[in-house]
Amino acid sequence: MDSNNFGIRGLSPEEILSSRKTHGSNRLEFKTQNRWLTTFIGLIKEPMVILLFVAAIIYFISGQTGDAIFLAAAIVLVATISLYQDSRSRNALAKLQQFTQPNCKVIREYATVEIKSEELVIGDCLIIEEGNTIPADGKIIHSNDFSVNESMLSGESLSVFKDKDNENPFVYKGTTVASGLAIAEVTAIGNKTKLGEIGKSLKSIEEEKTPLEKQISNFVKKMVFAGAIVFFIVWAINYINSKDLFDSLLKALTLAMSILPEEIPVAFTSFMAIGAYRLMKMGIVVKQMKTVETLGSATVICTDKTGTITENKMSLAKLYCLIDDTVTDMDDVLNQNQLDLLNYSMWSSEPIPFDPMEIAIHEAYTRLFKKDERTAYKMTHEYPLSGQPPMMTHIFEDQSGHRIIAAKGAPEAIIKVSHLTDTQSNRIESIITTLAAQGFRVLGVGRSTFEGSGFPDQQQDLLFQFIGLIAFYDPPKHNISNVFQNFYNAGINVKIVTGDNATTTMAIAKEVNFKGYDKSITGDELMALDDQSLLSKVQETQIFSRMFPEAKLRIIKALKANNEVVAMTGDGVNDGPALKAAHIGIAMGKKGTEIAKEAASLVLMEDDLSKMVDAVAMGRKIYSNLKKAIQYIISIHIPIILVVFIPLALGWVFPNIFTPVHIIFLELIMGPTCSIVYENEPIEKNAMRHQPRPFTSTFFNGKELTTSIIQGIMITIGALLVYQFAVGKGLNEELTRTMVFVVLIAANITLTLVNRSFYYSILTTLSYKNRLAPLMIGITLFITALLLYIPPLTQFFKFGTLSLTELSISIVAGFIFVIWFELVKWYKRNQIMRQNATT
Repeated sequence: MDSNNFGIRGLSPEEILSSRKTHGSNRLEFKTQNRWLTTFIGLIKEPMVILLFVAAIIYFISGQTGDAIFLAAAIVLVATISLYQDSRSRNALAKLQQFTQPNCKVIREYATVEIKSEELVIGDCLIIEEGNTIPADGKIIHSNDFSVNESMLSGESLSVFKDKDNENPFVYKGTTVASGLAIAEVTAIGNKTKLGEIGKSLKSIEEEKTPLEKQISNFVKKMVFAGAIVFFIVWAINYINSKDLFDSLLKALTLAMSILPEEIPVAFTSFMAIGAYRLMKMGIVVKQMKTVETLGSATVICTDKTGTITENKMSLAKLYCLIDDTVTDMDDVLNQNQLDLLNYSMWSSEPIPFDPMEIAIHEAYTRLFKKDERTAYKMTHEYPLSGQPPMMTHIFEDQSGHRIIAAKGAPEAIIKVSHLTDTQSNRIESIITTLAAQGFRVLGVGRSTFEGSGFPDQQQDLLFQFIGLIAFYDPPKHNISNVFQNFYNAGINVKIVTGDNATTTMAIAKEVNFKGYDKSITGDELMALDDQSLLSKVQETQIFSRMFPEAKLRIIKALKANNEVVAMTGDGVNDGPALKAAHIGIAMGKKGTEIAKEAASLVLMEDDLSKMVDAVAMGRKIYSNLKKAIQYIISIHIPIILVVFIPLALGWVFPNIFTPVHIIFLELIMGPTCSIVYENEPIEKNAMRHQPRPFTSTFFNGKELTTSIIQGIMITIGALLVYQFAVGKGLNEELTRTMVFVVLIAANITLTLVNRSFYYSILTTLSYKNRLAPLMIGITLFITALLLYIPPLTQFFKFGTLSLTELSISIVAGFIFVIWFELVKWYKRNQIMRQNATT
């Protein structure tokens, strides 16, 4: 057995460059629609753009060229803003795709190196092992008990065993390795692969819309429908009164424009995409946009132990030989029996180790054995890790036919297949308990003999001799106690789901102050429960030990049935089903298998669970800011709609106070405010002290919607009171329009500041770090000043020049009829402080 990549050289740097120059990169490239054309077509379908276009045509026909040009310019501006937002979203998603490219291992110049799958070239020697998704087509040149699932291409669900002597020794891109290890020489990449030729691409799979996305879409559709109905009503009223077709059309279009909340879907898309990009910069790769929405709702996190709670830096610490009946430290001088135990531990490991425990075993073998026999033996048969509890067996032979059969696995598994006396079994179990209670991870080691070549189908059918136990120590991560405490503070329950035994897991859990470390259940015990008992058991149990894929999946389903929003971490092949079933599947970027990464919706690049605290915080921030943006949109749309509609419906002296020109100007202010300013808002300091929001709850819940409606009605009252004040003072239509317009501008600015928090006061939120907030407010004030005091603009917008008193009244009205909400927030803070004082 050659541990140095079986003597395979691989390509040289010059050969790699030559191959890439000749055959290109390993990318699937299909014809796609022109991005700008697609965006443009989508843009011209937007109801607001259609209304603006119709209004501009009517102005042209009516001879009002100035207004027509302004609306045409508005269409260009709306298009520019939409393209900018679309570009931000697309750029964020493109960068995410770069980070989600899978890696693979190749042999180059005798060394194993890890590269992006896209960098594979024809001729590369590709190492593929259990859990990998095969990144290119290739021909097997070496394999150990290698099988592959080709259902993606063939439709056949059963795994197919392959080796270099098989009648079909080829592997194909997109298929997955079910067991063993192989080295394949790459024969086809990119579009030339079998997958590429039949045109299958994951990009063709469309994600299902999330509940929030569906609700936003339904809300906008309803508003469009309402706008259409109101449009015809107002058109009819104006036409009956004036008999002027074009004038009545313009007035109806004015109201229709005021009703459309086209900013909402734009805000949703940009918040989710840019939020995902922000997470990526934190080392958290989001593969599905819906995950961003779900993060803030997580109520339970199911985490693995090894590599998540612990460092995954296994050190071989202790040996127990059955024949000596002694536990020995690895630092001590080892006798021959102990060296035999270590020797068989090495033979039971993979020839090219990738598991931390197997790496530690190989390192110990290299250090302690003067004669390295690994190059003299070749693996002739392998039983992959299987069974409950699991074990694995390797069979090696040298040129003279001498055979080594070695097995390792869960101690219970090796005990079960070994003929031991009750005394021996009890003694071994006592040692296991003692070592596990000290936090060691314990494996059993056995050996066997077998004549002939007709190996049994099951490794458990071999007759084994129990040799002893090997114990590894994997220290807890230094920050894990704080990570757990942060989850607890955020109202998130944490459960450990591991394949290790309960005693070892409980010892580590106790060491890191894990709540409920004394409440555990094994996989077999869990599977024996009926569905009803399981629902209560998963709620009260914190440690799930000796878990296997079916048990993990059952845990996730039971938690979901209890209305929990479940996040699940995993890295192995057997974690795939549970990761897929969880609301938030979390794969480890470094030690995670490709199958785990594919099944997950989120990847932690540094295998650091503390990043999940950051991810939950980001999820809560994104949702909170999106909610603020949408509540702002609803609140500011209400006064625009009512100020346009009420004077007309009630027959006031100036029934058509605003034209499409005024409405589109207000829309152009509101759009960037909601999607740019609120998206940049920092997380509120109490966000991670709240309980997770219910997953079914959205911004349309009664309390929040009522708040927005009341805020909108109060602004309407302020605007209409100023309207009546102006009329009462005998002001003309231009001055009245100007005062009402200033009220709405002042209210818009104040609402932007007030709604930055629905809990903390405006004095607190003014200190929030968001450079775009003052920038947008400054731009709004500057442009408003131009409209009011630059004569050509004032005339174009049909405004009048206000006196200082009239301007002050308008500004104060806009301020007062929004700032009242600070009293509501003050009352809410006092209520919570009183509750906290009594608890």
